[in-house]
Amino acid sequence: MTELKTAVLLSGGVDSAVVTHLLCEQGWHPDLFYIRIGMEGEDMSCSAEEDIELAQATARRYGLPLEVIDLQKDYWDNVVTYTMDRVRRGLTPNPDVMCNKLIKFGAFEQRIGHAYDRIATGHYGTIVENGDGAPVGGEVAFQTGRWLGTGVDPIKDQTDFLAQLNREQVAKLVLPLGRLMKEEVRQVALDARLPSARRKDSQGICFLGKIDYNEFVRRFLGEKEGLVIDIETGKIVGKHRGYWFHTIGQRKGLGLSGGPWFVVKKDIDENILYVSHGYDTVLQYGRSFALADFHFITDNPWGEAECIDISFKIRHTDFFTPGRLLRQSNGQYLVESDTDIQGIAPGQFGVIYDKTHTICVGSGEISVPQKQ
Repeated sequence: MTELKTAVLLSGGVDSAVVTHLLCEQGWHPDLFYIRIGMEGEDMSCSAEEDIELAQATARRYGLPLEVIDLQKDYWDNVVTYTMDRVRRGLTPNPDVMCNKLIKFGAFEQRIGHAYDRIATGHYGTIVENGDGAPVGGEVAFQTGRWLGTGVDPIKDQTDFLAQLNREQVAKLVLPLGRLMKEEVRQVALDARLPSARRKDSQGICFLGKIDYNEFVRRFLGEKEGLVIDIETGKIVGKHRGYWFHTIGQRKGLGLSGGPWFVVKKDIDENILYVSHGYDTVLQYGRSFALADFHFITDNPWGEAECIDISFKIRHTDFFTPGRLLRQSNGQYLVESDTDIQGIAPGQFGVIYDKTHTICVGSGEISVPQKQ
C-alpha cells in the first residue's frame, strides 16, 4: 500500500510535536510546516523565535523537512478583519474558529496542502470513519464518510474550534491526539525527550502573542467613554471605555464595586453597557437562540427532520448541554436548551453535536437570543 503523503502543522508546542512523534512511530514520513500568522514588525506574533527553534529541533530529531509558510497577509485580510468587524458591531467574535477555517485549513490548503493526501494537527478531536452507515453517536445512522468526532479528554476537546470546517477539509484531517488525555500526551513527550516536552500550553488568541486582547482592540477602535447602568434599577453604577471591550456574560474586568456584576446587554448606538447584580438573576439566562448561516461539516445526518435531539456548546467548555435543534420555515435553525444557559453572546458560534456528543455535526453564528 502506497504511503499517504502527509503534512503536519507544527507549532513549536508539545501537542504537534507529539503528533510528529506518533506518526513517525507508525512508520509515516510527514513533511512539517510552521505557519507564520503574526504581523511583521510587531511583538504580537505566535511565530516567536522560540517557536521556530523548537519546531526546527523536532524536525531535526526525526530527520524531517520543515518549511515556514508565511500567511500573515491572509490572516490580516481574513481573520483580523472578521474579528474587528464583529467587535465594532458589538458582537463577540471567535478568531480561533475562523483561523482554523480560513488559514490553517484554508489558505494553507490553497498554497501547500492541496499537494497532500492528509493534514495532521495537534487538535484534540477524532475522525470517525463510518464506511458502512452503522449507527454512531446514538440513534442517528451517520452515513458513509469521515465525520469530526470529539476527543476523549473533555477539558481539551477542541471540536468547537474546528466546527466551521467543511467536508473536504475533514476528509484530509488526521488527529492523532484525540484518543489521549492531555497528561498522556505530556508523558509521551517526556518519555520521548521531545524538545518541547516541558513547554507550557499557549493561552489565548495565537497571533496576539504577548499583547493583551483589549490593547489590540484599542489600536483599531480607540476608546469612547460610556455609562454602565444597572438594568434592574436604571441607576448609573460606573463608566466604561467602549462597548467593544466587553461581551455578554462578562464578569471580570468591569471595575465595579459591590459585585459580582455581569454584562447582560449592550446598547451600541448609545455606547451603554447594562449590567446585572448577582449571578442568579433571570437576566443572566436564556433558553434558546437562533443560528445564522448554519453549516453542516460533513452532511446533515437528520435529513428533513424538523426537531432533533442534540447536545451543544456556546463557548469552549468541558461539558455539553442537552437540547433540540429546530429547523425553521426559512431554512434557518433555532436551538432550544433543556436547561438555562448563562451568557448567550451573539457573534459566538453555537456548536451542534449528536445527543451523545460523539460527533460534531456543525455550527452557526449565534444571533439575537429569542424572547422567552
